[in-house]
Amino acid sequence: MNYKRLTAAALVSTLLLSACSTGNNKKLNVINDDYRTNYEIFVYSFYDSDGDGIGDLNGITEKLDYLNDGNDKTDTDLGVNGIWLTPICPSTTYHKYDVTDYRDIDPEFGTMEDYEKLIEGCHKRGITVTFDFVMNHTSSKHPWFTEAVSYLKTLPEEATEADIDTTACPYAGYYNFSKENKDGYVNLEGTSWYYEARFWSEMPDTNLDNPALQKEFIDIAKFWMDKGVDSFRLDAVTSYYTGNPEKNTEALTWFNDAVKDYNQMAYIVGEAWTNQKEYASYYASGINSFFDFAFSGNDGVIAKTVKGQIPASSFAKALEKEEELYASYNESYINAPFYTNHDINRSAGYYSGEYASDLVKMAGGLNLLMSGNAYIYYGDEIGMKGSGKDENKRAPMQWSEYDTEGLCNGPADMDNIEMIYGYADNQMNDPSSIRSYYRNAIRMRNIYPVIARGKTTFVKESDTANSCILKKSDERFDDVYIVINPTDEMDAMSLSDLSEKHLKVDYELLANNISDHAKIKNKVLTLPPHSIIILK
Repeated sequence: MNYKRLTAAALVSTLLLSACSTGNNKKLNVINDDYRTNYEIFVYSFYDSDGDGIGDLNGITEKLDYLNDGNDKTDTDLGVNGIWLTPICPSTTYHKYDVTDYRDIDPEFGTMEDYEKLIEGCHKRGITVTFDFVMNHTSSKHPWFTEAVSYLKTLPEEATEADIDTTACPYAGYYNFSKENKDGYVNLEGTSWYYEARFWSEMPDTNLDNPALQKEFIDIAKFWMDKGVDSFRLDAVTSYYTGNPEKNTEALTWFNDAVKDYNQMAYIVGEAWTNQKEYASYYASGINSFFDFAFSGNDGVIAKTVKGQIPASSFAKALEKEEELYASYNESYINAPFYTNHDINRSAGYYSGEYASDLVKMAGGLNLLMSGNAYIYYGDEIGMKGSGKDENKRAPMQWSEYDTEGLCNGPADMDNIEMIYGYADNQMNDPSSIRSYYRNAIRMRNIYPVIARGKTTFVKESDTANSCILKKSDERFDDVYIVINPTDEMDAMSLSDLSEKHLKVDYELLANNISDHAKIKNKVLTLPPHSIIILK
């Protein structure tokens, strides 16, 4: 550790942490499976390697040691073992969710060689790479669409959908064209035709009933798996067939079956931004995971717990309940917990007041307590802010206040955002920083594999109802009891009904007052505010 860069106060805190913290030196037990800690990177805004102000693939490669340096003995990297990159294919927009070519890299981000180099660097560090696959729509500039439009313009004015000949133009069957102005359709300029485009006129929706298009997408998935891609994130799966979960499930099923037939180790996670009951039903498709929106955002279970709107026990009971729900559709499901992403206001803006930074930390800790394949959005680990328009949620990663190397410009329409918690470099060696907390939370998840893989059982709550105990269990691992106190008050919890083997504080994750540790005396656990305690 570089003590020269620390203030006197931070030095004292570091020495206290080194001398007194519980579990900080425990051996990691990282398992190479689909229960990981992933880091979502909005590529455009992460790190610029060539000075053009735009994040790129080589920039991510340069920053891999920030994420995971491949050495369990160091403590400067975050310790994540998966990355999800937002779309990287050629596109007309900064976000790249309107693809013009599914088999290439957008020149703003680099080359295919750069991508292959990134994958190689990730795999050397035990990091998997997730490809963001947009099948619901393409760009209006995609050759499939432009050729389909050219064909439609050759048809007589009185032609209808029944007159479309896909043998003459196969791509005309890749989209949903109509002579009727239906809901979600827009006019094809210069014609009497309409096409489905529910997100934007420049993002025409695809026709996933078309067998030729299904084969195209399966072949594209194989192409990227051959490049070394480990997993796929499927964008906007509820919009494959808007308002029709059954048809969406059918589409997910054929895609999942084809991908797993080609590579049974491939992992797939779907974005089903809808109510929990509906996205739970999509597990019947066989897809590994779906993002757990019920716990995310300013109104999700995590934020409500941290704000004190619901008791700690509600968090534990919600975990217990949802695990039963998902398993009812697919016993092999893997939840995909997350807290924020590129479409959701950043967490640092949810909280204010004296304990705001502690609440930001606590929320991140609760996300990483959830079973499944967890996700963290870039910059959340340093408390970046960003809300309102989408561009604000995708601001440049704040690497340093003074060193502008690698700093991206960010989206053109982004507002000026005040980042109140400092930069990555000055949080690196500060044990009280948000980044240090995230690093320790990820470390906790890596020490106890049962946290990600275990079944949750609510055990009890404290007399004050401020705190609760939950258990994680899996026959492959030792059980752990997890005690959470999301409040700003000290609390006490009787452990008289736990066995003697679980009357030891094995790890603690504290948002503040790092010298004030959890203690057990006469089978009563004293809990610091905003704390997560592992008993083993």
